[in-house]
Amino acid sequence: MSNQTLTKQLIAEGAISPNRFVKFGSTDEFVVQAAAATDSIIGVYEGFGSVGAVANDRVDVVLGGLAEVKFGGAVTRGGEVTSDASGQAVASAPAAGSNNRLGGIAFASAVNGDIARVIVALGMKQG
Repeated sequence: MSNQTLTKQLIAEGAISPNRFVKFGSTDEFVVQAAAATDSIIGVYEGFGSVGAVANDRVDVVLGGLAEVKFGGAVTRGGEVTSDASGQAVASAPAAGSNNRLGGIAFASAVNGDIARVIVALGMKQG
């Protein structure tokens, strides 16, 4: 169960799977699914169960608080997470010469395929 403190309704620029990190699209008020650790993550689209969004759907994006995110790898509670190529949460580690973005902090330990809570905490990790 999520515990959102700040949610904003935006518009999907394209398909977004549920429980994924999102970033701004090419136009104001539009979002797309995050696709890399270096993407400027702005929040989480939780969706409605297993239902995702398609282009021009209105979507509620969790900008702060606890959000449920699908994990793409093993992360221990308290670990920092970022986006993988599918918008899923993976461990965030600074890579030499990169500017990886922080999407949040794992609220519980999770492994690949789990949907678990993340404290939405945005920022940048410099390598």
